[in-house]
Amino acid sequence: MAEVRGRDTWTEELASLIEDSGVRYGGDSPPTSFEVHAPQSESGESLKEQALGFVMAWCEILMELGRGFRDILRQNLINEDSYVVRKFGGPCSKVSKRLRFLNDFLPEDRDPFHAWSVVFFVFILALAAISVDPNREAVAPVVKVRQHPPSASRVLLPDGRYMAYHEQGVLADTARFSLVAPHSFLSSRLAGLPGVKASLLEEYGIRLVTYDLPGFGESDPHPNRNLNSSAMDVLHLVNAVNVTDKFWILCHSSGCIHAWASLRYIPEKIAGAAMLAPMINPYDPHMTKEEMKRTWEKWLPRRKMMYSLARRFPKLLSFFYRKSFLPEQHDEIDKLLSVSPGKKDKLVTEEPEFEEFWQRDVEESVRQGNIRPFIEEAVLQVSNWGFDIKELHVQKKCQTRGILLWLKSMYSQADCELAGFLGLKHIWQGLDDRVVPPSMMEYIERVLPEAVIHKLPNEGHFSYFYLCDQCHRQIFTTLFGTPQGPVERQEETATAFEEEDKEEVLQVPV
Repeated sequence: MAEVRGRDTWTEELASLIEDSGVRYGGDSPPTSFEVHAPQSESGESLKEQALGFVMAWCEILMELGRGFRDILRQNLINEDSYVVRKFGGPCSKVSKRLRFLNDFLPEDRDPFHAWSVVFFVFILALAAISVDPNREAVAPVVKVRQHPPSASRVLLPDGRYMAYHEQGVLADTARFSLVAPHSFLSSRLAGLPGVKASLLEEYGIRLVTYDLPGFGESDPHPNRNLNSSAMDVLHLVNAVNVTDKFWILCHSSGCIHAWASLRYIPEKIAGAAMLAPMINPYDPHMTKEEMKRTWEKWLPRRKMMYSLARRFPKLLSFFYRKSFLPEQHDEIDKLLSVSPGKKDKLVTEEPEFEEFWQRDVEESVRQGNIRPFIEEAVLQVSNWGFDIKELHVQKKCQTRGILLWLKSMYSQADCELAGFLGLKHIWQGLDDRVVPPSMMEYIERVLPEAVIHKLPNEGHFSYFYLCDQCHRQIFTTLFGTPQGPVERQEETATAFEEEDKEEVLQVPV
């Protein structure tokens, strides 16, 4: 009977409804007073379990809410009649078709949509990870970018653009040697040969002409820039500044891509080339697998990513460039160039004199605040140059094509001529260079065996080029031999001859 009637009292029934909350009323009298007892762990839930259940319930609610939003999006936006599909369906389809070859790298049993979603998420995490350098100080010094008044000389090019340039050394009519120097990435005409003394240039009779690449410094941008147009700019510049004889071209790092172009397209105007840590295309198809491997393994992940973006998705570079060196403040050199400098480079770049020079050069480089020239320069480094470096190799080419020329070659010597760049090529390479690895120099040595290679043990990318008087003297001595000073002006020579003639006339007896 007890089982049929259930609970004997209403208090027990109330306690069963609230799952033994621990509240007990005294006796069978009305609940004018009550006693509170601690919940028993044997039959009740702990606070931790209740909190966990609460969180789980909210997670289920949020999941259902997300499914609801997904269904709404599918029904209203992701269908053939929606504005989004009509507006972006075509471009997305084209991009999907162009990137469909990437699905070949996925396992066959994986859904491409889910797989690439995971890859994209991992890419974002990796991007965030490589942006954090654990070796850097917690508060890295930043430098404010200053604005400077225009100071360059400018020449008008045939296409209507203005090119800014800077001259150092002796005057044009007394120059024994003329040097023309294109600058590297994130640099300007102010670099030239950093820290070279005016007295040293005069001692060797050198006229040094540096210029701003299109869109850098005070030079106007070029709407369709390539390496051929770069060589033509050099040709127009030397003609405008009265370089009448053959000139030497001097370059450092990525500025050497413009020197390579000049050697290829205007070789008749160039006497020789002096290249310090010359850059080549890191995707050059003629590099061996070993050379390619030893080149890429020297770079930080961020630098590798920048090259990959420049080759595949150059428009994405604007985000990183605006963040790193185009704002009002910029960071240290190793972060700007995404490099890990060697021991000697680190010592050089920490010198106050270097920091001051570098700061002024960067400020001039970004003067216009335009991101496009920097993207163009990065793309030029990794895209098809339109020629191969090995084409500069000096070799004999004979004309034997055609039946008449072939018959003629059987009875007489074929008409042959030397092809390639016939001038001198001197290359200096630091063996501790982390920006342009020595493997690039080894590739150049292999395809251009006539080039003179100067291997520099313990030197880095900047240590032999920036603010080194002894290094500059060694370079000039290698190129020009014993210093002979500037040449005498023709007017001074003619005046000297006239004075000698007058003296001879006075000495003749009447």
